[in-house]
Amino acid sequence: MGKGDQKSRRGKIQVGSFGVLRPRKKAKVAVVKTETAKAPAKKASTKKAAAK
Repeated sequence: MGKGDQKSRRGKIQVGSFGVLRPRKKAKVAVVKTETAKAPAKKASTKKAAAK
């Protein structure tokens, strides 16, 4: 029982495998906020250039 034993937790850490004795940590779910009421986009000014 030790680093070389595949059935022990320490052995799984040494080998780099996962199993019953060393379960993987579940990934956290990222919460994404969405804007439901967006403000209307500002329109570009429609001024025409003055004629010279």
